Amino acid sequence: QVHLVESGGGLVQPGGSLRLSCAKSGSISSMPTMAWYRQAPGKQRELVARITAGGSTNYADSVRGRFTISRDNAENTVYLQMNSLKPEDTAIYYCYAQHPYYGAYWGQGTQVTVSS
Repeated sequence: QVHLVESGGGLVQPGGSLRLSCAKSGSISSMPTMAWYRQAPGKQRELVARITAGGSTNYADSVRGRFTISRDNAENTVYLQMNSLKPEDTAIYYCYAQHPYYGAYWGQGTQVTVSS
């Protein structure tokens, strides 16, 4: 079993920054792929950024150059640094972890609201 707990969401003005954290705990020591997804009201959940255990990353076109995903394997934590935030970034952000044998896990989500 894996538990993912997100933190760091909140209300920020356009152009501002937030840093999301996702702490992993449980019996599976390493999850090769971790990612952040988001879901805005009335929209489907979408991939924001993904990172492998080796540090390879990929981003949605809408956030590339503004968001940075990183992970600390020793601390079992993945981060999402979000800069130059826009109102359209408003969504619930979910942490995601995947293992080829043990399957996929989701966190409970953290709300990010970008508004003046």
